[in-house]
Amino acid sequence: MARPIVAIVGRPNVGKSTVFNRIIGDKLAIVEDKPGVTRDRLYGRGEWLDTEFSVIDTGGIEIDGEDQILKSVRVQAELAIEEADVIVFMVDAKAGITPADSEVAEMLFRAKKPVIVAVNKVDNLKRMDDIYEFYSLGFGEVVGISGSHGTGIGDLLDEVIKHFPDKSEEEYGEDVIKVALIGRPNVGKSSLVNAILGEERVIVSNVAGTTRDAIDTPFEKDGQKYVIIDTAGMRKRGKVYETTEKYSVMRAMKAIERADVVLVVIDGEEGIIEQDKHVAGYAHEAGKAAIFVVNKWDIVEKDDKTMHQFTQKIRDHFLFMTYAPVVFLSAKTKQRLHKLFPVVINVAEQHAARVATHVLNDVVSDAVAINPPPTDKGKRLRINYATQVAVKPPTIIFFVNDPELMHFSYQRYLENKIRGAFGFEGTPLRMFTRRKSDEE
Repeated sequence: MARPIVAIVGRPNVGKSTVFNRIIGDKLAIVEDKPGVTRDRLYGRGEWLDTEFSVIDTGGIEIDGEDQILKSVRVQAELAIEEADVIVFMVDAKAGITPADSEVAEMLFRAKKPVIVAVNKVDNLKRMDDIYEFYSLGFGEVVGISGSHGTGIGDLLDEVIKHFPDKSEEEYGEDVIKVALIGRPNVGKSSLVNAILGEERVIVSNVAGTTRDAIDTPFEKDGQKYVIIDTAGMRKRGKVYETTEKYSVMRAMKAIERADVVLVVIDGEEGIIEQDKHVAGYAHEAGKAAIFVVNKWDIVEKDDKTMHQFTQKIRDHFLFMTYAPVVFLSAKTKQRLHKLFPVVINVAEQHAARVATHVLNDVVSDAVAINPPPTDKGKRLRINYATQVAVKPPTIIFFVNDPELMHFSYQRYLENKIRGAFGFEGTPLRMFTRRKSDEE
């Protein structure tokens, strides 16, 4: 199931970015004491009481602002509200209820979503009395917090997770491979869906961003059940004057979270651009199996070296995803389309593969014997044993004498040896190092 989504909204300068940083434990958002400085919606992951969720930090909503950036921020916040399962409506204890707060409240009432009012800047006990006026906004739950001091954040998250949707029901059976198509606008994702399904189920247009939403289509091929999740194209951040296409990233991220295999669709005619890296990065960070699909291969001028050269470009540009296979095809003519699904099945199996502990340790022991870890200030890493603790993606823990001695280059060496022995094609490997306790 996809993680629940929490949107933090409110007028400018109430401290949304500071609270966002507190929740995700990172300094992703720009924090500056200036209205409207958060120009774009930012995404992060939070966890509270063993519950993971996604967080959207929106730019400040200014209802009457005619400035183009503020218009864009308002559209963006509306879309964040639309995507969210729960909304945190942030207000300022020092300022009290402002006309802008009341107008934001009207927006939120129309959304018909769970709303928790977070009264920020409650920096001392005296300020706690200031939160009561915010009950008049009519949302029920009101929590006093201090983003700068971190107080009240736990109480806020307690309220937030109460409203998450029930995650007990899985949408599809275990035997169904869920495939998400991602990529920037106009690379041919919808055309590829149509080619796979053999019918015009998705609107296809040459206008970038025609597909506005994620569409699920179950189908069966050669006895294997699939669900294709088509997404709106992801557009580059920072282009303030774009409209809906710019804000489709969250939908794509939701599709990625639900998928087993992600097809990163690249325009074979236009080639690789910087935005393709960002798009692929979402799949990698989510730990999903991935395949690069180079579309429009029918219109590329080529010789016997073109495919190899394009594959090398992908390897050079996507150094963090060397595990992902590359498939060249044309959605328009269905050229080479038959080569895609055997690869999808293979990477889905690899993504769910599990290696027995004793077999894994044989490979790790051989790797260490061939190339022992280097010493660091007279100390040498000693790997006591390794074990795979999870699948989707395969996750391995190394129990060692001192985790700080595991250099990233040696971990990469071990990853290469493990991949050489067990394949794991198309899936990221999660690798962690833990200290072997004296009691073990």
